[in-house]
Amino acid sequence: MARLGIFGGTFDPIHNGHLLIAEEFREQLQLDRVLFLPAGQPPHKVGRPISPVHHRLAMLHLAIRGEPAFGVSYVDVQRSGPCYTADSLAILRAQYPGDELFFLMGEDSLADFPNWHDPNRIAAQAILAVALRPGVDIDLERVIAAVPAARDRILLVRAPLIQIAASEIRRRVAEGRSIRYHIPREVEDYIYTHQLYVHAATSSTVRHDP
Repeated sequence: MARLGIFGGTFDPIHNGHLLIAEEFREQLQLDRVLFLPAGQPPHKVGRPISPVHHRLAMLHLAIRGEPAFGVSYVDVQRSGPCYTADSLAILRAQYPGDELFFLMGEDSLADFPNWHDPNRIAAQAILAVALRPGVDIDLERVIAAVPAARDRILLVRAPLIQIAASEIRRRVAEGRSIRYHIPREVEDYIYTHQLYVHAATSSTVRHDP
């Protein structure tokens, strides 16, 4: 049985912070593979500008090229309408029936987890692997009281402080500022070649599921 990490987000664009945290999860949880799960139309971002799927997928593939432990899942981008994590995990469990799934998230996302769509179903389908964030004081008992299926299904992972945000990268591109070392060089070249983020967007790459 393989241990499979699921890392959801809009990845608009994917950046070095995403890659670093994915590798930290992979190492600490001894994951056999991490699947990046780019969002199609996130439920919490309806009406907000998000780069077309083909650009976000192209940047993802460039970022993880040559890394066999990382892969991309098309579960959400191949579906129309809002995509909820509970439904995505159900499809992934059918695709990987013998594997143990770990849903990767930040501590701030866990604090909001009771407000996600069908959180008990999410916790029943995957271990919740949570990266601890400085300055975030999560009340685990409150979360478990609201989502009983999460009891004994939460793993806390110590992660380095990563102050890189996709929204800041988009803003820097729009302002003509350098994004070098924020993202892989191949992704940087792709952004400039395709003139992405000329007008900065405001959406975040953190996946929530209200």
